[in-house]
Amino acid sequence: MNALQAMVVAILQGATELFPVSSLGHAVVLPALLGWGIDQHAPAFLPFLVMLHLGTATALLLYFWRDWWALLRGVLGLSDAHQRAESRRVLLLIVIATIPAVILGFLLEKFVRGLFGSPLVAAAFLVVNGLLLLAAERLRGRATRKLSTLGPRDALMIGLWQCTALIPGISRSGATIAGGLLRGIDHAGAAHFSFLIATPIILGATVLEVPKLLREGMPEGVLGLAAAAAVVAGVTAWLSTAFLMRYFRSHENWALNPFAYYCLVVGAGSVALLTLI
Repeated sequence: MNALQAMVVAILQGATELFPVSSLGHAVVLPALLGWGIDQHAPAFLPFLVMLHLGTATALLLYFWRDWWALLRGVLGLSDAHQRAESRRVLLLIVIATIPAVILGFLLEKFVRGLFGSPLVAAAFLVVNGLLLLAAERLRGRATRKLSTLGPRDALMIGLWQCTALIPGISRSGATIAGGLLRGIDHAGAAHFSFLIATPIILGATVLEVPKLLREGMPEGVLGLAAAAAVVAGVTAWLSTAFLMRYFRSHENWALNPFAYYCLVVGAGSVALLTLI
């Protein structure tokens, strides 16, 4: 992977990790369409991927630092009684929403890694992702709840939706936002919760790879490129989050539709191109 390819992949990771269009799907499909021939099993690829995820997770922590600081203060008992109770409630919801994907990801790790290498499968599931987003917009009720009304059952259902993102082509943020909409949460609240639970998921996936990275070591010359790519991914992720939070607050009636149409067009087009190549 050369420097230009690394920066393109970093921008792609930073944007599509938050946009409901599947970062895994794009990471698998785009190199195949461009004929880059990136070897995902190469010794240099793992540290590069770890650094990208670290950059994205850092951006989310910085953007939502007030949420995490309030949670930390509440859990440590450094705030008033109401804030302590609310912080512990929100933290419990984040844990509940995270557990299903952690368990299923651990059980299906080998199967998921096999899917990751198939651009045609990822392209097909981009189409499925588009259909999922359209269905969520049409099936959600007219009445919308605020994020403050989210309960344990809602968090569990959103967590189960998150499990679908283990398949390349299905967006993690798209699935969790859809899950929130189907529980009656408004777009802004569903997106806010989706981005909050993304942080432990991304950090957890990164931490799991660290022992392997330490055991195998980092190939010479990779650290500088990976660090630069991490910064690019982080900046892109921060800007994407800022844009999306404003976007979801001002497009309550049809917010997911443009992303759905994008996935349908790109997914179907990629299937056609990959079949012809």
